Formats: sequence, structure tokens, C-alpha cells
Amino acid sequence: MATKAHRAPRRTQALSRDVIVQTATEMLDAGGEDALTLKALTVRLATGYGAIYHHVANRNDLLAAATDDVIARAVADLAPDAEPAQSLRALALGLYDAIDAHPWVGAQLTREPWRPALADIYEAVSRQLLALQVPERAMPDCGFTLVTYILGVAEQNAANARALANSKMDRSEFLADVAAQWARLDPTRYPSVHKARTQLREHDDRAQFLTGIDLILAGIETMTRAGTDNPAR
Repeated sequence: MATKAHRAPRRTQALSRDVIVQTATEMLDAGGEDALTLKALTVRLATGYGAIYHHVANRNDLLAAATDDVIARAVADLAPDAEPAQSLRALALGLYDAIDAHPWVGAQLTREPWRPALADIYEAVSRQLLALQVPERAMPDCGFTLVTYILGVAEQNAANARALANSKMDRSEFLADVAAQWARLDPTRYPSVHKARTQLREHDDRAQFLTGIDLILAGIETMTRAGTDNPAR
């Protein structure tokens, strides 16, 4: 007698957009963008395609929605009574950590910059710049400088982490290898590189990121105190 093909149990609870986005985020974190397919998602949620399409238009819409959710939580997690410079620093670090924890987010932000995620970041940065009394005409340059730095460094470090994972080396081994390669360079042509290699093993990406934020904020503070509305001067 023929037996019926085994089928996965169907979902008995109502499916919400939040559940779909959260599940998609978990899949992206575990396996990267290639792991997120609608077929895999239906299996994971024990549902059909129709239930998924009721909440998202397609896979790209789902990926963007997951990105929006990650960024919205990072932007919202700020102390309401903190000083503007402190809030900007915390915002930058929160975004850095969010992209570090969800490496796929950085690529998505640059792929579809019109989505709410990037607008949320820019608005959050701009609010703190206004509180710092940055001149109005300087706001776009200051805002985009901060946003570009935050996302650029965060995405680069996320890419480095992926490359490190694929190399099967741990971080200390990787940095030791880089230091050894730098040591072979001509010290008369690359004196600064030779000096930097001695500190490479203790290099902290997060601390260096914050140093860059502090340098940008120091420049903004100097410009504001000088009373200029043109950061290019």
C-alpha cells in the first residue's frame, strides 16, 4: 500500500509581520543573505507563501523590512537626558554594534538608501547636531560626514569579520600575520606602517571607531565656536 508523503505540520497560530521580520532576521544572522529565501521561510514558519505575501511584497521587501527594524531599535535606544555630544557618541556606537551583530545590514543600507532605515539614522544624527547648535547651512555636510563615517567603518569591519570567519583563523592569528607582512615592507618607504605594526596585535576596532567619532565631533565643535557656517573653510 502506498504511503502518503510526509508533510511539515501547518502553523496553527496567526502570522504577523513582526514574527516574519524577526524570523527573517534570525535566518540572516545565522547564514547571511543567501540563507533568506521565501521557501526556507515558509518551512521555518510552517506556513504557505500566501501568508508571507500578505505581509511583505517579496524577498527584497522582507530584507529591507528586517534592516529597518534593526536600525529603528538601534536609533531608539538613547538616553533622553544625555548631552548632545554624548548622545551622538552613543548613537554612533549603537549603530556600529548593530551592524557588527547583523553584518548584512550595512550592505542593505547602501543598496536601498531611500528606505526608512537610512532616513532614521540621518534624522537621529541631525537632531543631536541641532542641539549642539551647529549652523543651519553646515548641517547637511556635518550630518552626512558623520553618517558616512559611521556606516562606512561599521560595514568595513563587518566585512573584515566575514573574511576572518572564512579564513578559519582567529583574530590574534590574523593580526599577527598582518604584522608579519608589514614587517617585510621597506621601513624607509613605510616608516609609519612599521610603527603601527607594533600595536596591531592589541588593535581594538571599536575603540578606534570611537576615536574617529571624537575627532569629527571635535572638528564640529571648533567650527561651531568659530561661528562659521561653512565647514569647508
